[in-house]
Order: sequence, then C-alpha cells, then structure tokens
Amino acid sequence: MKIMNVGIMSREDYKNRTIAIAKGEYNPKSNDPKIWFESVKSLSQVLSNENQELLKFIIQYKPQSLTELEKISHRKKSNLSRTLKKLESYGIVSLIKENGKVVPKVKATDFRVEFGLNSANFQ
Repeated sequence: MKIMNVGIMSREDYKNRTIAIAKGEYNPKSNDPKIWFESVKSLSQVLSNENQELLKFIIQYKPQSLTELEKISHRKKSNLSRTLKKLESYGIVSLIKENGKVVPKVKATDFRVEFGLNSANFQ
C-alpha cells in the first residue's frame, strides 16, 4: 500500500507557492503534497469511480499488456491508453515497456487529500 499525498490549490496560489519556494521564503514540509489539483472537480475526474475500478483491475489481475487489460476491463485500448497516460502524469501508475508491450503498474493505492480555505497561507 503506497499512500500519495495530494493537494488542492488554485492555480494562482500554486504559482505564488512555487515562487515563494524558489525565493527561499517557504520550505515545503516532507509530508506536503507532491501532486496538486486545481479543484476538487479535477481531482474527482482523475480518481473517478471508473478509474478507481481500473486501478483495482491492474492490482488484482496484473495484466502484462494493454491488450490484456482491455479484455479484463472491457474498455477500448485507445480509452485505456489515454486514461493510463493521464494517471501516469500524476504519478499514480507507471507504464513500463517490456518486450514491445506496455505493462501498467499501480504506484499509489491510497490517497490523502489536503485542502482548505486558507491554502494560500503556506508561508
């Protein structure tokens, strides 16, 4: 079980946080989220029920290719590829090329979400 800390912060607040880090005005804590979403809505799109089910299929069946995952999940390969690339961009899965095939591996199984109305007060 790998826990991923994710945060929700507006784009403007995230930009200001990044600038503060670059200037040395703010030092992120070791348990601060590494992945940030702009809204609860964007988080819910990435971790939708369908995508959670897909992650469970990968954990349970350990498919050795997207073709195998297509059969298990009953989702089209093009849809799977697009979804998995999105999940990979957030660090939730890794797509490993082995013997000419793409093998999906789940990197995060549990998520701790951090957000609040005072998220801009990171200093």
